[in-house]
Amino acid sequence: MDEPMDDVVEPDSTQSSEATKKPTLLRPGSMVMMTLTAEDYESQYWPKLREAIDQLLVMKPGSYIPISYEQMYSCVYKCVCKQFSEKLYSDLLQHMASHVQGLNEHLQVSMQDSRKFIEQFSFIMHQYLQALAVIVPIFNYMNRFYVENKLKKDLNEELRKLFKVHIADQHITNLLTLIDEASGTPFAISPPTMANLMKNLHSLSSDYVTLNRDLFARYIPNVLPPTSVTDIETYIEETKQMQRDIHHIPGFNNQGQSRKRACEEDIPVN
Repeated sequence: MDEPMDDVVEPDSTQSSEATKKPTLLRPGSMVMMTLTAEDYESQYWPKLREAIDQLLVMKPGSYIPISYEQMYSCVYKCVCKQFSEKLYSDLLQHMASHVQGLNEHLQVSMQDSRKFIEQFSFIMHQYLQALAVIVPIFNYMNRFYVENKLKKDLNEELRKLFKVHIADQHITNLLTLIDEASGTPFAISPPTMANLMKNLHSLSSDYVTLNRDLFARYIPNVLPPTSVTDIETYIEETKQMQRDIHHIPGFNNQGQSRKRACEEDIPVN
C-alpha cells in the first residue's frame, strides 16, 4: 500500500454530506478532503483517464488533442493519495497491452505488401511513442511514488517494453530484411520515413543493431567500430560499387551538363 501523503486529510464529522457523496477532481497540492471508494474509482476516475489515453493513442503525429491535462493529473494524484496506486498501474498496463495487441493485428493485414508494411510499422510506432510522451507525464505522480519507489521500475520503460514485446520483437527480423531490400531502390520508401523508423527502432532496443549492423549504420552514428587503415581498401571498393549501381538506375545521366546554350559562344572578357 502507498504511504499516506502529508497533505491528505480524511473527512471528519464536520464535512457536509453533499461533499462526501460526490467526489470532485482537485488540483494537485490542494487538500484532498474527500474519500475515494472503489466504486468512485471504477465509475469516475479510471474512465476519465482511460478516455484521455485512448484519444492520445490515436492522435496523428503533429496534431493536438483538446483534453485537460490538469484534470487528468488531478485524477492520478487523488488515486495515489487514496491508496489506488496498484490498481491504477495494473489497469494502465492492461489497457496499453490491449492496445498494442490490436495494433499488431492491424499490422498483419499489410504484410503482403512490403512497402505498405514498412510505412505502416513506422507510423504506428511513431504514433505510439508520441502518445507516451504525453501519457507518462500525466501519470508522473504514480510513477514517482509507486512505480519507481516501490516497484523499482520506470513507467516509460515499461510502456515502451509493451510495444517491443507485442509488436517489434515479433516482426523485427522480417522488417529489417524488407528495409534492407527497399534500400536498394532509391526512394522506394521516403528518406524521412526510413530515417525515423531506424531511429525509433534503435531507441526502442539497441540490441536490434546486432541483427543488421550495416543497415543501422546508415542512419545511426557510431554504430560501427572506428575505421582503421586496414579498412580503406574495403571502403574504396564499396564506393566504386555504389557508383556502378547508380549508373544502372533508369534515367541516370552521368555526363556533365553544360550551362551554356548549344549555340552560345564564349565571350571574351576584357
